[in-house]
Amino acid sequence: MTLLEEDRLARAAGESRAGTAVEGHPVEERGPGGPRWYGPALLALALGAALLEGWGPGRSALDPYYLATVRSMATGWHNFFFGAFDPAGTISADKLPGAFWVQALFVRVLGMHNWVVVLPQVLEGALTVLVLGRAVRRLAGWRAGLLAAGILALSPAATALDRGNMPDTLMTLLLVLAADAVSKALVSRRWGPVLWAGLWVGLAFQAKMAEAWLAVPALALTALVAGPGPLRRRLGRLSAAGGILLLVSLSWMTVVSTTPAQDRPYVDGSSHDSVFEQVFVYNATARLSGSSATAVQQGAAATTNPPRWDRLLTGSDGLETGWLVPAALGVGAGGLVLRRRRNRTDPVRAALLLWGTWLLVFGAVFSSGTAIITYYAGAIAPAIAALCGLGLAAAWETRTDRRTQTLLLATATVTVGYGVALLPHQGTGLPTSLHLLIDTLAIAATSLAATSLVVSASGVRARGLLGGGGIVAVAAAAALAIPTAATVTVAGHDLGPFDHPFQPAANTQATELLSRIPSLIGAQLPKLEAARGRGFLLATDGSVLASPFIALTGAEVYPIGGATGEGPRPTLSGLEALVAAGTIHVVLAGPSTDPRIQWVRKHCVTVPIDLSGVGATSGSTAAAVHSVTASYCVPASAGG
Repeated sequence: MTLLEEDRLARAAGESRAGTAVEGHPVEERGPGGPRWYGPALLALALGAALLEGWGPGRSALDPYYLATVRSMATGWHNFFFGAFDPAGTISADKLPGAFWVQALFVRVLGMHNWVVVLPQVLEGALTVLVLGRAVRRLAGWRAGLLAAGILALSPAATALDRGNMPDTLMTLLLVLAADAVSKALVSRRWGPVLWAGLWVGLAFQAKMAEAWLAVPALALTALVAGPGPLRRRLGRLSAAGGILLLVSLSWMTVVSTTPAQDRPYVDGSSHDSVFEQVFVYNATARLSGSSATAVQQGAAATTNPPRWDRLLTGSDGLETGWLVPAALGVGAGGLVLRRRRNRTDPVRAALLLWGTWLLVFGAVFSSGTAIITYYAGAIAPAIAALCGLGLAAAWETRTDRRTQTLLLATATVTVGYGVALLPHQGTGLPTSLHLLIDTLAIAATSLAATSLVVSASGVRARGLLGGGGIVAVAAAAALAIPTAATVTVAGHDLGPFDHPFQPAANTQATELLSRIPSLIGAQLPKLEAARGRGFLLATDGSVLASPFIALTGAEVYPIGGATGEGPRPTLSGLEALVAAGTIHVVLAGPSTDPRIQWVRKHCVTVPIDLSGVGATSGSTAAAVHSVTASYCVPASAGG
């Protein structure tokens, strides 16, 4: 069908339906779009995603640093607004507090518990499924929207991410809302939604800082290429949206920067008490080079691949989100080539451009950065799901075409073969029997699709699984079999953002240590309470050691040096003054050359900490935990 014929059909359909026809838009998308069961089906997918993400809520290992931050923020509105890490508000978290505002509100209402902190992420993950389905439907039809939502709901990367307490979940939801706004602008031929997209990206910046801006090239390029009106008008509207984006992104930072230092926590992650330094140096340029990774982040990053072009396709990153990357890239590139002669405002091509650019930009940054942690890949999951949904929907619409069948079979074969090669021989949730079952099912499904293609080529009229629809269904099932099994493994084995599917048992054991920390800390509390005197519960060498104590007790624990342990607060003289005043009696620290910790060990009584129960854990994590010592200080120590 030519573009002219397609436009005539669209205009004819527009005469008998409510709404205004949009040039090049699929006929089936006039009005609400989709059959009556589309809405309930989409809702069911979102609920299914919530079930996978919330299965055994609070049992997965959560980041104790973020737990401590949320508990401290929930203690008062001053701490809440400024994102204080410790209850006394001496220092902020090393991130913007946007995502933690949501978690802290839940804690204020429902109380401090792991499942309360996880609940916002579960809800945000389910909403992302709904919004993605709507965004894709706007441009490519209800089938593509429903398929994209289903693939996202079964994404191991998204599931693992949303089972934790990371800010990436909220950022992803807000960015998908921005993509939905741009999609709405294209089909409605109005520019108002693009301004909303600027707002959503600005709010996403509050959740995960500069990472949120990685979506801007995809959003801006799509609106510029496929948006309504002349080029000058498109550029003007995009400039207005960019202004809103910057205004919202920098608003909180501006307020903090203009607040006197004595009236707010010290900005962690900076050497000069600057939130701009925290965001754009510590959490951006330095993180890409790996120079600002904290101890916890370094431990998580150790499970990832070194920077290289195929980083997302191999190792832990591949097991997290790489399963469908080749198929998504193929759909994006092939779809743009096939629709290259379409009108500039062709909605399907706009969808391909939007989600393809999203995947390429995020993928390029994540592949080249040094301190990139595996769970970051959750931000790519919506783009992969959207592109695969677009491809399957297009294959269904032309399912009787032999070229479509051949291309689909080739894509499914490559995807299945890559998935089988990516699977490790053993790992968490991957016994030999399951490995064999996955391999057998994937190969059998691909063989059935190949048989269907041969039957179709012979001229015999095939039906059922051997027909065109059968080829699409079987190929889709084959391609999705392994990532679906990975997702079930994530939920079934209580894995979270620090894990990846089918990971080695040692990795699972290391993250399980995080979930055991509260019980280990609890055993030490009586001694610490007896020694605290009238001051803080204790001080620690950095926020990493302070985190579990604050998360468990809500008591003030002074983090010497902040997130990295290298921050300037407190100064050596300031620490001496705190000891002299009796505010600090106990200091926990690991091996350190920091002059402040050296002073404590010289002037205070230092003894090893008995963390019995960690002995079953081997490796560097256990060694680091066992090397922690406690130093008992009295006011006279400061005079020595």
